[in-house]
Amino acid sequence: MGGPLSAEELAAWRGFLRVHAKLVDELDRELDDQHGLPLRAYEVLLHLETAPERRLRMTDLASSVLLSQSGLTRLVDRLVRGGLVHRVPCIEDRRGQWAVLTDAGLSALHEARPTHLAGVRRLFVAPLGTGDLDALARCWDAIEPGSAA
Repeated sequence: MGGPLSAEELAAWRGFLRVHAKLVDELDRELDDQHGLPLRAYEVLLHLETAPERRLRMTDLASSVLLSQSGLTRLVDRLVRGGLVHRVPCIEDRRGQWAVLTDAGLSALHEARPTHLAGVRRLFVAPLGTGDLDALARCWDAIEPGSAA
C-alpha cells in the first residue's frame, strides 16, 4: 500500500489529472473569451444563485468553491468592482461578511450558462456513454461520498 503505484493506478491518476486540467482550462477560456467571466467567477456566482437569499458567508463560499480565504477575497473583490456581487457585514459575527449576488451578477450568470453547459456537454458528456457517466458518478461517490449528488 505504501509502495509505488502500479501501472494501472498510475494511468488512472495521470489520466484524471490531465483530463481535469484540460477541461478546466478549456471551460475557463470559453467563459472568459465569450463573457469576460473566468470559470472560478462563474462558480462563485452559481453558488450564490442557489444559496438562500442569494448570499453566503465568505468562509462558506471559500470552502464551496475550493479556494483559500485570500484567493476568494481577491476574486470577490473583482466581482464587487464589476458590480456582480456586493458584500454585507455579518451582524451575527462582526468579523464576518456575506457575499451577495446582485441582479447584474445573476444576469451575467444567466448569459454565461449556455456557453458553460455547451462546453461541459461537448468536452465531458458527449465522449462518454450513459454507462460511462453512471460508472464515473459511482467512482466519484466512492472517493468522496455525496460528491456526485
